[in-house]
Amino acid sequence: MIVFGTDGWRGVIARDFTFDNLHLVALATAKYIKKHFPDNPSVVIGYDTRFLSREFAEETAQILAWQDITVHLSNTFSSTPQVSYHTKNKAVSLGIVITASHNPPIYNGYKLKANFGGPATPEQISELEKELKHVYKNPPQFKFKSLKDYIFLKKIRLFDAKDSYLRYIKKKINFDELRKAKFRILYDPMFGAGIDTIKHLLPDVKEIHDNYNPSFGSIGHPEPIGENLTEMIEMMKTGKYDIGIATDGDADRLGAVDHAGNFVDSHKIFMILLKYLYEKKKKRGAVAKTISLTSMVNKYCESQGIKLYETPVGFKHIAKLMSEEKILIGGEESGGLGTIIHIPERDGLFNALLLMEVMAVRQKSLMDLCDELDEEFGVHRFLRKDVHVTEQQKRDILAACDKKPKKIGKYDVIDISTKDGYKFFVENGWLLIRPSGTEPLIRFYAEADSISKVNELLDEGLKLSK
Repeated sequence: MIVFGTDGWRGVIARDFTFDNLHLVALATAKYIKKHFPDNPSVVIGYDTRFLSREFAEETAQILAWQDITVHLSNTFSSTPQVSYHTKNKAVSLGIVITASHNPPIYNGYKLKANFGGPATPEQISELEKELKHVYKNPPQFKFKSLKDYIFLKKIRLFDAKDSYLRYIKKKINFDELRKAKFRILYDPMFGAGIDTIKHLLPDVKEIHDNYNPSFGSIGHPEPIGENLTEMIEMMKTGKYDIGIATDGDADRLGAVDHAGNFVDSHKIFMILLKYLYEKKKKRGAVAKTISLTSMVNKYCESQGIKLYETPVGFKHIAKLMSEEKILIGGEESGGLGTIIHIPERDGLFNALLLMEVMAVRQKSLMDLCDELDEEFGVHRFLRKDVHVTEQQKRDILAACDKKPKKIGKYDVIDISTKDGYKFFVENGWLLIRPSGTEPLIRFYAEADSISKVNELLDEGLKLSK
């Protein structure tokens, strides 16, 4: 069964994510495009560094070309933000990225990008799923030509996704300040699509895990969280670098490590960039955050009189808001955020450069910037635990949450939100329990004013999974 989750369709290669299933999804995409974009049926297609990603992308291109869709196919692996940029810049109908983002190496996936340069909206995904149901009921005989034939016929056009994207980035970031700061930078693309990008902008950057390795080596899954950045953290502790940055498998999410080897999560990065855009660059607009992002955002927006939107998990909800109105910054807990000075898309590389611009302009270390947050908002600590569950376990956990307990351990529940999963508010903290939209997991998120309290809240939540 093909199901589109919070960030597209993902599945285990050869079990769910197969060429046969891909044919059906690509055909449904073609039908959607011809129905909604009859005057310019066209796509941009990119792919990451995973096993068979290139082959899956080429086969997708062939299906679409067979259906008389003009295809712009990246001539090598490309990041998700590169595809989103070209989807908007080339004024095509949709963008497609073959990627499973931060999932383990046995997965691959299919992301859709809207023509405004961000994730496809929930409404677009719903329409595509309707087309997919029709294709399921009436599967055709797939009789498409070879890739070479479609290239010769100019129905598939190969292009360089990286070069013009990097030229665009150069206009958006203050590289004069970065050059003056002379930061010693360590970058980990995590064997993903961020390979061979940042050195074109900052040639002296030291890179690790920058070779082709679809198994992701010892990392396991390319998600830029503390437990996956142990090598970077140890290297940062040597004192040789001022900042460490890491991007996930398709380079749309960011993690950072300060000069002393402390992991800096997406909550702090979001707040640092929000304050810089609002206070230093004097940008204005509303703020959008998913329900799993830090309460510091709520406190800051309330203090500054900034309108705040809170959405379910999934950047597609943020991107929809960014496409409809003036959003200063929008983001989620998992490391992805978009800003008013860029396309309405997560972009790990762009946000890393913007974070370094903040350091350079304010002449502060990343540690200093994080300390300022504690001073202004009080201590906020956060952890997330992911637990593999069966469908029955998932139902049992959600049923327990649905009983709406009045206490989480020793803490009184002040309020409950069911916007996405179950978010239990306690004094100076909260616990969120929700099923993953892309994997057989229940995710447990907690934020509080001490790490011990965070662990207590998580422990109480995890009891439900046993």
